[in-house]
Amino acid sequence: MNVVKAPASDLQSAMRALGRAARAAADKLALADTDAKNHALHAMAEAIRANEARILKANAADMVDAKAKGLSAALLDRLMLDSKRVAAMAVGLEEIAALADPVGRTLAEWDRPNGLEIARVAVPLGVIGIIYESRPNVTADAGGLCLKSGNAAILRGGSESARSSAAIIEALQIGLRTAGLPAEAIQAVPTSDRAAVGILLGMHDLVDIIVPRGGKGLIERVAAESRIPVIMHLEGNNHTYIDGDADPEKARKILINAKMRRTGVCGATETLLLDMRAKALILVLVDDLIRAGCEIRGDTLFQAADNRVKPASDTDWDTEYLDAIIAAKVVDGLDGAIRHISLHGSKHTEAIVTENKAAAERFLQEIDAAIVLWNASTQFADGGEFGMGAEIGISTGKLHARGPVGCEQLTSYKYLVRGNGQVRP
Repeated sequence: MNVVKAPASDLQSAMRALGRAARAAADKLALADTDAKNHALHAMAEAIRANEARILKANAADMVDAKAKGLSAALLDRLMLDSKRVAAMAVGLEEIAALADPVGRTLAEWDRPNGLEIARVAVPLGVIGIIYESRPNVTADAGGLCLKSGNAAILRGGSESARSSAAIIEALQIGLRTAGLPAEAIQAVPTSDRAAVGILLGMHDLVDIIVPRGGKGLIERVAAESRIPVIMHLEGNNHTYIDGDADPEKARKILINAKMRRTGVCGATETLLLDMRAKALILVLVDDLIRAGCEIRGDTLFQAADNRVKPASDTDWDTEYLDAIIAAKVVDGLDGAIRHISLHGSKHTEAIVTENKAAAERFLQEIDAAIVLWNASTQFADGGEFGMGAEIGISTGKLHARGPVGCEQLTSYKYLVRGNGQVRP
């Protein structure tokens, strides 16, 4: 996909044509049965595998450009595809096919005294615009999830992954055509011109929901400009709090995984909070992190314990590093941890490590976040790990969807009312 700089009127026309095609495809998908959608998903997975060499060649070209632009190691990791990651995309599509169809579920039903029969039934949202950065695998996840939930998708990946995403979308469209479904059910914005995003955000008559997935700048722009409801995926400034009643070995294992398994994912821990009662763990935790290749920016107690710890600034407590860097602070027990998270957390994912059930339950109840864990790594913040198949983001909002956004979260509902001649008095 090349960068296109079309006149504003031409770009407006092209975007609206894209939206009309998506709306027509959404109308057909809303009526597609489960077998047809699953057939398409399996065909899409086969097309991904069959086109692996083409996808990897496109990704290699994206990587060359990204390195020349000086993208960070975290962003390069998100962008990079290899045979294993391409295979995982195909498996992800097959896992989505194995999920129950979320469309047509009866969510509730009841009868009224006048004989009316009322049911609340799950239906697709319609046309979903998804704006994301760097990670080309999101293209397959988003396309597959939208298809299974009966929605058409308009995808706008970052310019750095344009070639990779275009190659993946071509494979997805092969699968759609194989199953007799409209290829326009999954489309890409055909330009890297940033003006196209502004046009998309104003197409409220053709697009039903916007899902932004990316950095703070992208989210803020979408929130400010969109005339369409938004399912927010904000930054993951996540904390792991090690309580005074934590099992030390369990705490060490969880912390290293939460920070270092993959530093560039939104579920990575960015700040370590340590109970004052567990100060004796500072040296071993610092040593574990540094041996794993992690830079530590700590408060005065962490700095005093080990001169390898760099001083933390005020901004470190609010930073999503997406890198091998962690902020570290000693807090006054559970109350101190909750206060710190309330002030600095992004309402994404928070974890407590403790053997004290009462402390854990209080943390689970009082922490305001989409995902709250007890004695588990924050890197479990993932729709696949929740058994939901793939996901197109972790929603940190409180309306419509919260946490991993999978198939069920991409549906709404309508009321079906069946009568027998009733009129209202």
